[in-house]
Amino acid sequence: MLLSLHIENVAVIHRLDVDFSAGFSALTGETGAGKSVIIDSIRLLLGAKAERELIRTGETSAMVSGMFGSFRTEALASLEAAGVSPDEEGMLLVQRSITADGHSSVRVNGRAVSLSMLRMIMPALVSIHGQNDTRSLMESEVHLSILDAYSGYSDLLAEYKTAYAAYDGTRKERKNVAAKAAERERRMEMLGYQIRDIDALALTEGEEERLVDEKVRLKSSERILKHTSFVYKALRGSDKGSVSLLLDRSIASLTQISDVIPKCAEYAETLRDCMYSIQDIAEEVAVYNGDAEGDPAAALNEIESRLADISGLKRKYGLTITEILAYRDKAREEYEALENADELLSGLEKRERAAYKTALALAERLHEARIKAAERLERSVKETLEFLDMPKTVFFASVKEEFSAGEKVLHPTGSDAVEFFVSANRGADPKPIAKIASGGELARIMLALKCALSDKEGVATLIFDEIDAGVSGKTARKIGLKMHSLSETAQIFVVTHSAQIASLAHTHFLIEKKDVKGITETGIRPLDREGRIGEISRILGGIEVTDAQRNAAIDMIERKEI
Repeated sequence: MLLSLHIENVAVIHRLDVDFSAGFSALTGETGAGKSVIIDSIRLLLGAKAERELIRTGETSAMVSGMFGSFRTEALASLEAAGVSPDEEGMLLVQRSITADGHSSVRVNGRAVSLSMLRMIMPALVSIHGQNDTRSLMESEVHLSILDAYSGYSDLLAEYKTAYAAYDGTRKERKNVAAKAAERERRMEMLGYQIRDIDALALTEGEEERLVDEKVRLKSSERILKHTSFVYKALRGSDKGSVSLLLDRSIASLTQISDVIPKCAEYAETLRDCMYSIQDIAEEVAVYNGDAEGDPAAALNEIESRLADISGLKRKYGLTITEILAYRDKAREEYEALENADELLSGLEKRERAAYKTALALAERLHEARIKAAERLERSVKETLEFLDMPKTVFFASVKEEFSAGEKVLHPTGSDAVEFFVSANRGADPKPIAKIASGGELARIMLALKCALSDKEGVATLIFDEIDAGVSGKTARKIGLKMHSLSETAQIFVVTHSAQIASLAHTHFLIEKKDVKGITETGIRPLDREGRIGEISRILGGIEVTDAQRNAAIDMIERKEI
């Protein structure tokens, strides 16, 4: 529950500190005293948009902080899910600051958190219901969430949402694959062309480098032939004066005198080794002579044509042969995957149908559970409305499954459309609640729903901001009694102009304006018994408070009944 509230520089509030307790608290004050400013400050703690106009005139920033404690199990679970926990004393300090330049900051127990996290955790702690919130009853989308909050089948709803997510994911995947059927054919045609285009050249790794080297060699073929022919003839090819012939004769001569000069045998062996090396060189050089045979120009044209083909592929598929071949492999993989798309689509259709059946079975269980919950909610609301002087009111929740082409339509929340119907007059046909024009009737229906939900929502603090507008007298007293009853299970705050309601509160706060050094400031203070009598008397009316009004105020405060 909300234990204390601190406000700085918000509208007409300069600095305000107030402590709260459990039970039923009433906040009253003259029109324009600043009651709405306090509610707007609390809304800031809940993550409402921070308007610069909220900052007090002459100030550059504003701040609101609230201390919370005595958490319910549901609230602790929500805090834990968001990664937030109370301190060692079981307290949670929430602080929101805004600046004139539009910046906003949030701290929880001193740790900076995002505004989205604030909006995630605070609905589990505080719920504000004003006239705008009451008008939200006119939106049928809200009715389903109210019924689900009342029902108590959260586990079933969570199980359905998991099944629906699986169904919806498969359905979207199947639609995506089916939508690409025509595109798939075009894509396969293009990939097939690219694969054939690359395969036609039968590329090999390192081929381009080899062709470039061969191209250089062919362009020098005449010069190569001239010089290699000379080298071969000089080393071995001449019968008259080749190096090999001269060496062979020199070896023979040295051998002839080796018996006389033994050293000549060594010389002969050395020359023989030289001769063999020279002959090897001559043979290797002769190979280049053979390469020069044929038509070098034709060979060169063939190489240049091949290099041009490779260059064409490089412009389309990659900077190197390696990249081109990698592109081809990837294209082939995609082509084969597309070839199997029909099989994939068939598999997705089967998976979608199975997922739909699973989700449908849970949706049907939800439908039955909602029908039973709607019957319980109708009884609870009717009992409260009878107490609140609407005994002839007919209230029921319509729970209808949606169909399309003879098949139930599934949504993230099930297959149901829920709408509240009301008839405030006997004999009149019930109509959608949006048709109700009376703000007083709407306020009482909202209160009846809150009474029904009081044990279900798990919110420890409920704030009602002038939802009693349009009712007075006995009916207002009954609304106060219902709020008094609600305070047995939740902390209740009521901003009201009704003496019948305020007099039933456990604690009564007066919101008032004062002039401080010529500047208007709003403050808040708890009233003692005498203060309550005076404030209730003021609300009852009259320029001057009479004894009759005081006596009526005393009677209202002391009597906790109609």
